[in-house]
Amino acid sequence: MVRDGRSRPVAIWLFAVALLVLAMVVVGGATRLTGSGLSITQWKPISGAVPPMTGHAWADAFGRYRATPQYRLINPDMSLGGFQFIFWWEWAHRLLARVLAAVFALPFATFLAARRLPRRLVWRCAALLALGGLQGLVGWWMVQSGLEARVSVAPERLAAHLGLALILFSALIWTALEAWSGKKRAGGGRRDGWTLAGALLAGGVFLQCLLGALVAGDKAGLVDNDWPLMGGAFFPRDYWRGSFWTTFAHNPSAVQFNHRLLAYGLLIMGLGMAVTAIRSSRVPGTIRGLCVVFAAGVTGQAMLGIAALWSGMPLSLAIFHQANAAFVLAIAVALAWRSRRI
Repeated sequence: MVRDGRSRPVAIWLFAVALLVLAMVVVGGATRLTGSGLSITQWKPISGAVPPMTGHAWADAFGRYRATPQYRLINPDMSLGGFQFIFWWEWAHRLLARVLAAVFALPFATFLAARRLPRRLVWRCAALLALGGLQGLVGWWMVQSGLEARVSVAPERLAAHLGLALILFSALIWTALEAWSGKKRAGGGRRDGWTLAGALLAGGVFLQCLLGALVAGDKAGLVDNDWPLMGGAFFPRDYWRGSFWTTFAHNPSAVQFNHRLLAYGLLIMGLGMAVTAIRSSRVPGTIRGLCVVFAAGVTGQAMLGIAALWSGMPLSLAIFHQANAAFVLAIAVALAWRSRRI
């Protein structure tokens, strides 16, 4: 067993798994945007990897979809060809999840058997494996919310599904950095605000991603498409809907307004940290570089969000916006990790 806490092969493996999680987030976003998430109405972790291969099998899958509220109320005129289009998006998303499970579990077992996994990371990696399994269960729990009384999945369940994926994504990056660099050197623990700032930044980006999931689940990007105002006003006129949960989880105007406000805060914080890091000679070069990259990423993210809003949320811009959000989160996590080693 590796005892110094460092293993570059393990780090590369974990970074590769994180990239697969990023791919899942992007494909999952495309699945949602194309209205494909409810096309497969059964959860079969093993046999579901094989798609319909005959005309009878396709007719059977289409028949199950026709029993859903989404088909009856939204897509009553959908043909078999149209169903196959949305089916393949959801099938690809689930297949990628199966590939991800194999890419994690098989090398994990191999590293353990060869005693090449740093001892301090064994239980972390086991927890990551369990988290991946939980993500599958949460994904099916999310899909179930749209199969009985709704025409789409519940926004809060969509946020939970995305949030868990991003926790896994962040934890993979953090653990990979640990494996790449090894144990922290004893005695090197200067604290001058960067540790707290890095943690707040990463937490803020994660919260913003959850708000983005609510925006997607409530289709809030399709209302109040002006900017910087909302419906001609700074504060949306129909913000409050009678209760906290209805307002903050199910009111499109409120959800979009909250998403905008936190975006402004993250943009200001990111730019401020970049300027501070550039001007201070005491800041290590890696932190300075990460701050600059984060500032560029969050600025680009804000511009993508505005462009997507103005243009009515086209598929390409919406997917790019979600992918860049994951990139910004990755930089924030790397900055939070590095700031703990000043």
